[in-house]
Amino acid sequence: MLRIQRYDVNARTVSLVLQGRIVAEWADLLERECAELMRSQLRVVLDFSEVVFIGRYGVKALGRLGRAGAQVIGCTPLIAAMLEQEGIAVRRPFRDAQNAPATPSHPQQTVRNRKERSS
Repeated sequence: MLRIQRYDVNARTVSLVLQGRIVAEWADLLERECAELMRSQLRVVLDFSEVVFIGRYGVKALGRLGRAGAQVIGCTPLIAAMLEQEGIAVRRPFRDAQNAPATPSHPQQTVRNRKERSS
C-alpha cells in the first residue's frame, strides 16, 4: 500500500510525502497524481522518507516523473543508490566536510541517536 499526503509548500510547489511501497498499481496512482499537478503548472517534490520499497514498475514510473520535472528527496541511502543507478536524480541531504551522517528527518530519531552515542 502507498499513502500519499499532499502539502502545499507555496503557490507553485507541492510536496507529496509518500509512505509505504511503490509497486504496480500504486506506482500508476502516484504517476497520475503527479501528472495532474504538473499539468496545473505546479512543481512536484516527492518526499521518500517513509518509503520502504520500490518495485520495478515504481522505478519506471519514477524515471518518467523525474524526466517530467518531479524532484525526489528524503530517500534512505539504499533507495537513493538504487534510483541513481537507474538514472533518477535524487536530492541528497547536505553533509559536512568530515562526511558526518546526514541529519535524520525525524527529530525523535536525532534525540535517540544522541543518547545512544553518549552511553
